[in-house]
Amino acid sequence: MAHQLLAPLRQYLNQQIIGQSQFIDQLLIALLSAGHILVEGPPGLAKTRAVKALSQVVEGNFHRVQFTPDLLPSDLTGTDIFRPQTADFAFQRGPIFHNLLLADEINRAPAKVQSSLLEAMAEGQVTIGRRTYKLPELFMVMATQNPLEQEGTYPLPEAQLDRFLFKINLDYPEAEHELAILDLTDAEARHHNINRPAPLSQAQLFELRDAVMSVHIAPALKQYIVDLIVATRHSERYDPELAPLIEFGASPRATIALARSARAYAFLDDRDFVTPDDIQQLAPAVLRHRVLLSYQAAAQGQTSDMLIDRLIQCVSVA
Repeated sequence: MAHQLLAPLRQYLNQQIIGQSQFIDQLLIALLSAGHILVEGPPGLAKTRAVKALSQVVEGNFHRVQFTPDLLPSDLTGTDIFRPQTADFAFQRGPIFHNLLLADEINRAPAKVQSSLLEAMAEGQVTIGRRTYKLPELFMVMATQNPLEQEGTYPLPEAQLDRFLFKINLDYPEAEHELAILDLTDAEARHHNINRPAPLSQAQLFELRDAVMSVHIAPALKQYIVDLIVATRHSERYDPELAPLIEFGASPRATIALARSARAYAFLDDRDFVTPDDIQQLAPAVLRHRVLLSYQAAAQGQTSDMLIDRLIQCVSVA
């Protein structure tokens, strides 16, 4: 039943976003895991198109916010507006109350805006003055960052980075995929639209999320997940050369994220059990934004992905 619901969505998204099948799977895993994602990549790689396409096949509303240095928290959350007719204030909801929110170039907004988004991602609510407003049950943030230009940007604080289930790095497509992209845009210009599957209702999505939690993780694999996360904090136990390269390791939230996303990955693959390969495949996306490298690592040209790969090689399944 679950495969019948998800397979048409997966196929449609891969037809709309060509050459990014791993990205599509990670989008669906985040949706099934009730998580948020941070996407980093050069302009023109269909990041906006991906979340728009997702909003077409999932029941809910979508809104895009372009983050800029002059953006205010109220531009995102909404604000109280005075009504002369009633001599009272009424709350006007902002774009954050949509089901799917695209935060485009999130690192261009100042800290106050990022903190208002942090509350929404962490607590599923926003606070305006003395009042707190609940967000819709289906609420997913896809934030993007442009790695090519850092002037005028505000690095995301570690507390906010930790709220993202995944950080996904996108790269340019292969030549054959780029040719297929050109054919797709030509077909769209001629109004030859691809048949769109029936949208997944929110009730169906919540049922699928419940079903994901029934996917079995063996005790040995739970221990393997914990060992991987602990290895980011105490890497000297596994590889003494890694110790000076990692400033801070991942939090327990990473343990929860890796377990939940591994369940969703297996579920998407129509399995009712998690394998070590599921965990290893998702570990870079779960950990790359949670592992803080030292200055020594930066001087050596090391990246988070390099160190995570070394940890995966060092840590074994019991």
